[in-house]
Amino acid sequence: MSKFFQGSDSESSSSDEEELYSDLEGEKSEEESEEESSESGEVESSDSDDEGGKAGVSKFLRDQESSEESEDEDKVTVVKSAKDKRLEELEGVVKLIDNARRINDWSTISTEFDKLNRQVVKMAAQEKVPKIYVKTIAELEDFMNETIATQKVSTKKLNATNAKGLNAMKQKIKRNNRDFTAEIEKYRADKEEYMMSEEEEEVQPVEKVKKQKAVYTDGLDAADDDRSFHLVGPGGKALQYSAESILKNLRSIVESRGKKNTDRAEQIRIMEKLLGVATTPYQTIRVLLALISTRFDLTTSSSTNYMTQEQWKSAEHEYGKLLEMLEANRNMVVVENAEEWEDDEKPPQPAAGELLKIPGSLVSIAERLDDELTRSLQHVDPHTAEYIERLSDEQALYNNILRGLLYVEDLQNNQKLETPQDTANRLVMRRLEHVYFKPSQVVAILEDTAWKAIPAGLDSKITPRGGPKDIATLVQVLSAYLFKNSADIIRARAYLCQVYYFALHDQYYRARDMLLMSHLQETIANFNISTQILFNRTLVQVGLCAFRGGLVYEAQNTLQEICGSGRQKELLAQGVQLQRYSQVTPEQEKLERQRQLPFHMHINLDLLECVYLTCSMLLEVPLLAQTGSSPDIRKRVISKTYRRLLEFHERQIFTGPPENTRDHVMQASRALAAGEWKKAADLICSIKVWELMANSEDIKKMLSEQIQEEGLRTYLFTYAPFYDTLSVNTLSSMFDLTERKVAAIVSKMISHEELAAALDQINSAIIFRKGVELSRLQSLALTLSDKASGLIESNERVLEQRTQGTANAFERQGGQGGRGGRGGRGGRGGQRGDRGGSRTRGGQQFGGGALGGAIKA
Repeated sequence: MSKFFQGSDSESSSSDEEELYSDLEGEKSEEESEEESSESGEVESSDSDDEGGKAGVSKFLRDQESSEESEDEDKVTVVKSAKDKRLEELEGVVKLIDNARRINDWSTISTEFDKLNRQVVKMAAQEKVPKIYVKTIAELEDFMNETIATQKVSTKKLNATNAKGLNAMKQKIKRNNRDFTAEIEKYRADKEEYMMSEEEEEVQPVEKVKKQKAVYTDGLDAADDDRSFHLVGPGGKALQYSAESILKNLRSIVESRGKKNTDRAEQIRIMEKLLGVATTPYQTIRVLLALISTRFDLTTSSSTNYMTQEQWKSAEHEYGKLLEMLEANRNMVVVENAEEWEDDEKPPQPAAGELLKIPGSLVSIAERLDDELTRSLQHVDPHTAEYIERLSDEQALYNNILRGLLYVEDLQNNQKLETPQDTANRLVMRRLEHVYFKPSQVVAILEDTAWKAIPAGLDSKITPRGGPKDIATLVQVLSAYLFKNSADIIRARAYLCQVYYFALHDQYYRARDMLLMSHLQETIANFNISTQILFNRTLVQVGLCAFRGGLVYEAQNTLQEICGSGRQKELLAQGVQLQRYSQVTPEQEKLERQRQLPFHMHINLDLLECVYLTCSMLLEVPLLAQTGSSPDIRKRVISKTYRRLLEFHERQIFTGPPENTRDHVMQASRALAAGEWKKAADLICSIKVWELMANSEDIKKMLSEQIQEEGLRTYLFTYAPFYDTLSVNTLSSMFDLTERKVAAIVSKMISHEELAAALDQINSAIIFRKGVELSRLQSLALTLSDKASGLIESNERVLEQRTQGTANAFERQGGQGGRGGRGGRGGRGGQRGDRGGSRTRGGQQFGGGALGGAIKA
């Protein structure tokens, strides 16, 4: 038999085709199948005759009718109705669920159950719910209850995957079976009769109406056309928003959050319409909570990574409206640990005297609004009017933070709610972070405007409305509250904010003592990066405060750790400095940029560098003069950064007029070293960056006095070997200082053993003591001896490391020419070093402060 006719040579094949045809075309398909079977039989017999006798008619001579019949036989197709296809798919999924039930595979059951529900949704749009689906969900619920009961008494527990699938199915079945309660009860009443009952009624096909294009008309026709336009959703159904359908629409929107291809802008428009038709406070609160969260979701899908100003203002306005609604309806509270209301048909009806708990977090919304405003300010050019306009939104945000804090305080007063303390701590911390870095005048305006925007009936226990108006007291109260009720990071940040505020307002000793007592410099490496940045900012502000107070030594020691590293931008989160050979991944660079502070919180880096270099100049120039005139004194470096810049400047062949801060300081250093203190003072005071400080004239006056004093010290160190006596009056006229001031400076130098002299108060003169003066050759010989001894010690150290402690086995014990002889010379060197060390210790005690040493420790 030919292979082309094998599909139609038996009765079984025709019967199979009849089963696959649709019910609507049953009779027609039977007739066609019978005709096909008879025709196939005739062709088969003729073909067998041709094969047996080999005398059949050639295929080229067959008539046209036989050729058409053979072509029709080749094109055998199976026709299934859409209903049959859906039922087959449904039965396949049910079979997979049954197989998974046998092996207790809840992960597969959860996956296939979702697929089953999607198929039933498609069928339910045109037909009744299939009975096999009702049977499956009823049996699944029974099987789930049985499994849960077994797990409670069984010692063998499910694995993590199955346990997760079982927990997911608990929620799914509970939510899903609520819509089919009547059908499930019918099935459980009599399972056999339910399944053997009549099949669902056939759904008459609905004729699809073609959409008509909108035609623009004039006159009265346009008014008639307006009535025919409706908001159409998926599937061509008109969407109607009413107060009864608010909860259902909200649930569908919440369930679609996080899914792909979700139009969040459309969801926002839908919820804005729902907010307009909401009639009860409960519906309004639920819609506002969902609407604000969806606005925040827009950030995750956008390429800008921050909220637009329009969306942010809408979210901020809705947050304020939410707080107003909660303040007006005290029987409703928004808390994080509340259970979600499952019934979308009717809203909850709390009993008299009971509180209706709505799940949500007002604190998280306030924090997210704050973070989005900060992120927006990071991406806006700070030198434009847009930045100023965006910064003006901080007042509205501060109002809502304060109002949210009042609401949280009210919740804490209710003992039944058991509100965690952390919620109030987070809002107080946000409020403090908006205050600590601003001048007191700005904070006073911020506070007054915020309290005016809050209703008169609301008040705070932490910072009462009628409390003291002193901003320092406000900062201290907020910090003390956090220090008492919080721990770890929040406590440390509150403490640093308070120190920063005191340093900003020129309370140096108070800020210094608080910073030293906190011992944060010992544990700051264990905190997160944002807290470390705050510590660096506080440290810099304390140094600037010391400089404004004229404490040059303390200012230089405090700023040394930050400014001496050359990474001020990175340490203060005011810019990203990409090192030449640094291996920074794109993710790390992205995180670094996210940590950057907005421009209005920056500390001016030019001012910081100018203060650091000026303080280093006032300390280093006298020290260089002292070590130059007394070569036996051990050399000491206060600022390596300043020394490197000074050496680079001195190597230049031609130096033009100063162009920037560094040039001014370097040229002032050379003038001060040469005794030209007036030129040095003019160069330092001509730096324009001093105008950024509050009292710039007082700062310049203080700097001039400091330069006069250090110029006097430098002159004495440099020219002391050339004098036997020196009149105090002469020094007073040279450096424009009073004789009393000159005598005080000289007395301090003598007491610190920096100057080998005596002060003759009767004759008002300085008498220099002449010790053993070393020639140039002797000084160089001593320097060479010290370097040779250092080289020998380093060689011995390396030898001991290489030989792992066996180097001493080859030493001679005593005798001339041994190690002892060299040790004798080393002893003399040690005595000289001790003598120099004693002088150096005296120099270190000059103007000493405890802050730098404690921070270095």
